[in-house]
Amino acid sequence: MSVNEKVAIEHGLKADEYERICKLLKRTPNITELGIFSAMWNEHCSYKSSRLHLKKLPTSGKKVIQGPGENAGVIDIEDGDAIVFKIESHNHPSFIEPYQGAATGVGGIMRDVFTMGARPIANLNSIHFGSTQNKKTKNLLRGVVHGIGGYGNCMGVPTIAGQTSFDSSYNGNILVNAMTLGLVKKDKIFYSKAAGIDKPVIYVGSKTGRDGIHGASMASASFDDKIEEKKPTVQVGDPFTEKLLLEACLELMAGDSIIAIQDMGAAGLTSSSIEMASKGKLGIEIHLDKVPCRETKMTPYEIMLSESQERMLIVLEKGKENLAKKIFDKWNLDFAVIGKTTNTKNIELFFNKEQVAKIPVNILVENSPMYDRKWRKTKLPKKNKIIKKDFKNLKILDVLKKILSNPNVCNKKWIWEQYDHTVMGDTIQKPGGDSGVVRVHGSKKAIAAVVDSSAVYCWAHPHTGGKQIVCESWRNLISVGANPIAITNCLNFGSPEKEENMGEFVECVEGIAEAAKYLSFPVVSGNVSFYNQTKEIGIKPTPVIGGVGLIKDHNKMITMNFKDEGNVILVLGKTEGHLDQSLFTRTILDEKNGPPPEINLFNEKNIGETLLKLIEQDLIKSAHDVSLGGLIMGISKMCIKGDIGIKLKKPKSLLSEFEYFFSEDQGRYIIEITKSNLKKVSNFLNKNSVYFEEIGILKGKSLYFDEKTIVSIDELKTYNNNWLKDYMSK
Repeated sequence: MSVNEKVAIEHGLKADEYERICKLLKRTPNITELGIFSAMWNEHCSYKSSRLHLKKLPTSGKKVIQGPGENAGVIDIEDGDAIVFKIESHNHPSFIEPYQGAATGVGGIMRDVFTMGARPIANLNSIHFGSTQNKKTKNLLRGVVHGIGGYGNCMGVPTIAGQTSFDSSYNGNILVNAMTLGLVKKDKIFYSKAAGIDKPVIYVGSKTGRDGIHGASMASASFDDKIEEKKPTVQVGDPFTEKLLLEACLELMAGDSIIAIQDMGAAGLTSSSIEMASKGKLGIEIHLDKVPCRETKMTPYEIMLSESQERMLIVLEKGKENLAKKIFDKWNLDFAVIGKTTNTKNIELFFNKEQVAKIPVNILVENSPMYDRKWRKTKLPKKNKIIKKDFKNLKILDVLKKILSNPNVCNKKWIWEQYDHTVMGDTIQKPGGDSGVVRVHGSKKAIAAVVDSSAVYCWAHPHTGGKQIVCESWRNLISVGANPIAITNCLNFGSPEKEENMGEFVECVEGIAEAAKYLSFPVVSGNVSFYNQTKEIGIKPTPVIGGVGLIKDHNKMITMNFKDEGNVILVLGKTEGHLDQSLFTRTILDEKNGPPPEINLFNEKNIGETLLKLIEQDLIKSAHDVSLGGLIMGISKMCIKGDIGIKLKKPKSLLSEFEYFFSEDQGRYIIEITKSNLKKVSNFLNKNSVYFEEIGILKGKSLYFDEKTIVSIDELKTYNNNWLKDYMSK
């Protein structure tokens, strides 16, 4: 092995990839060029193992203005308004340094949104940790939550919803996925496609340091025993500088100076400059000695690969430099003309008047590797023979209390109370509901947003699991009265070089594509995070779906808390008693095998659209989808939120009470209606072929199964509300 090849492999490139680079260049790359290739050809930036399969996702629709390929997706919400949104992973950095890893994840996703001209209006997150028995879990959780809150709160952007889960498969690799929504006028959206020759290329924001060098490469590799040594690859964030950068960019965007703008995220100046040139089919010339640096004697290699935060690259109209500089000077931010666009279709780098790199842009982008990796199909597992005698020694109240305090179901108030969810004054449904909701300022409209994942279902059968999370997102939006419009996804998996992991990815993507297509719920942006594993131990497949929907009149928004005594409770959708992979079977019966519940896309669409019509007619008082923990978990949470009890009817079903109340059959909603509207609602549901059952009447301050089986709402609150708070205080 030659010295050059050895250096290439140390940069994360494969031997055959290095050989390919030499052939394409017709020479040996120098160290700066090698660094650029390692950044642009790694998994995080090039999607070399996933591009082939991501093409299966539906990405267009009536409301889609911009699909994948830009900094973020854009959807039309009428009246000249648009929502820009995306979800990104910051998994590896957050495991190494939880506070800064999570904080810079939030900062990075906000830049992706405001680089398109949108003011961020809401943040969400999906965070996954190891077993609660793992000695690292508590500190990682505390650091990540502080990091998310520390950055988002300082930026003055509300965190309106999220998801937190615990599973031993994350012991060696936690997941931190951050999502941001921004509001923009449709005629003021900015893109990253460079245009025109000899246009000035501008660097703005913070100075460049040595933090984050090789961050993208580190995110494209598995962890080993030397994890502590990777701390220098974690970026350091400054939310106060980002706030200044946001305001300065939006001020400049109000005029007509900007041709293209790109956030310096993963791979920093390298990816931002090359992506802009590639999209515009242009060349770009950069003089690296003009880049503002905060450390002395930084080399071209370090400047190009630094992932220092709070930086942007802009292509300006010629002659607008002084105008732009005045704006950035006012906000006390660095501003430097560092280069220009060219007609060479090369990236050319100079340092102290000497050329230090010259690479055709198409070699870095269009000619980056794309692999059709081998993958293994997952067979649908056989159903478990769960027989009634398994329930003989179980008492339904004991089971209910245990599941209410399960880490994956319990109240997450300890987390979201650390986030400012009301800043900006437009949050009208805060964390803890089915979806977060923010008003579109100064209008009747509101935007609902939610994040969901289901690693257990995806691990049991990836194709079914992929469909399920899209449907779960759909149901959560409908439950608050929102019309679902589009989704963003963050696909978290182990090494794509393992056939089993690659199979999980391929089949999850196919499941997501099938459901998104059927529900007209397109994928407009996203991110793939591979190599979430330590040594040979990988995470369960965890695709995360971020869903966004529109409520045309926020006065029609629905919440999940039960409202009034005497009201009737219905469950929409049939309860078949599917217990395999349910929380009940995994935690109470300690059975981890079996298939996830089936997904019926026709029913999902029909029931959801019918419920939206009932909401539109003001016939629904509260609603909540049935998911983790089953029907009784949904009822309990609605009782807790509303501080009202319920007298349950004895089910007509032949199922046992455990199958009926704890099964996780999909496509179901619990709704509250007045007695006077029962006939009207029933007729409407029948007319639309929606199966429903009347399951109870709201009454008192207890949950009544029968005369002997009663639990007070206060007791339900104790079990649901205290687990996480107690765990974190020990």
